[in-house]
Amino acid sequence: MSKRLAVVLALPLVLACALSASAAVKASDVIQRAIDGFVRPAYTRLHDHADSLSNAVRTLCDAPSQDHLDAARAEFSGTVDAWSVVEIIRIGPITQNNRLERMLFWPDRKSIGLRQVQAALASKDRTAADPAQLATKSVAMQGLGALEFVLYGDGAERLAGKDDPYRCAYGAAVAGNIETIAAEVSDAWNKPDGFAALWANPGPQNALYRDGTEAVTELVGVFINELELVRDVRLKGFLGSSPEADKPKQAIYWRSQNTTRSLTGNLSGMDALFQASQLGDALSPDARWMAESIHIQLVNGAADATAIRGPIDKALADPTLRQKLDHFSLVTSSLSTLIGTRLTAEFGLTAGFSSLDGD
Repeated sequence: MSKRLAVVLALPLVLACALSASAAVKASDVIQRAIDGFVRPAYTRLHDHADSLSNAVRTLCDAPSQDHLDAARAEFSGTVDAWSVVEIIRIGPITQNNRLERMLFWPDRKSIGLRQVQAALASKDRTAADPAQLATKSVAMQGLGALEFVLYGDGAERLAGKDDPYRCAYGAAVAGNIETIAAEVSDAWNKPDGFAALWANPGPQNALYRDGTEAVTELVGVFINELELVRDVRLKGFLGSSPEADKPKQAIYWRSQNTTRSLTGNLSGMDALFQASQLGDALSPDARWMAESIHIQLVNGAADATAIRGPIDKALADPTLRQKLDHFSLVTSSLSTLIGTRLTAEFGLTAGFSSLDGD
């Protein structure tokens, strides 16, 4: 089972005046800006990339060649970039119908998903190559992790020729499934009476958010949860306390060399969300420095990850690049304190961090 992260915020009866209904900055406005300025366009971008990816894989299947394989791989990386930006939004439509796990089953510490994908390829399971039937199978066989193995795993070079049509057909089904999920989530965020409306219009009759405090708590929780995930699960999953303790094959997207591109996207997404929501404008004048500090640290952390490209095992062996990963870890820890302790205190919230559960 994939890890689930939670943030518990102990709330006062009334949120600090900066976000009260009578203040110049209203909670509902903050949330609406987050939705319109970040969530909806980010999911639209993901859908566009997923559609291009699906088309590229189908083209590869119809006319196998190295050029078409390279093109499909490039579209895969583009989709990883787009997903990494918006995957910080782990609330709302993406949580329904196992969409989050179907899009990306990770971490897969026991290699359950890998074995299932390998078994389908070995047996040439015809049902797995059918998008409709694939959508009913194990979540580990349906998303980016499965497609990464198809495009980059053992035997992937055969996609450039005509001697393994099943592998490409299965890959096309997975890519089609990714596109479908992206379309469903994008459409759901744009429904006038959907989750977006509930989040942006808290009130006594709202089944999810009874007041602005709860709505903003959800937004702040996005940052706290994602920072914990990025640092403690994504980064520390492969970066050891010493080179001898490194586990490069535990890194997300290590086969496609997209590990640090994913980390870049995560922090870039957080920065874009923070800027779009203008949450910093709700801070008191004496505390406005926090908003600038959050922005600067997110940009710096993303720059650390952007400076590292290529195989993650080689990056870990390079002292200069390893230092950037260490700095990335320090930045995320600093941000956790800044957002999870100081920002929440400024808004009258007391943050309690959950432990990572699951197996």
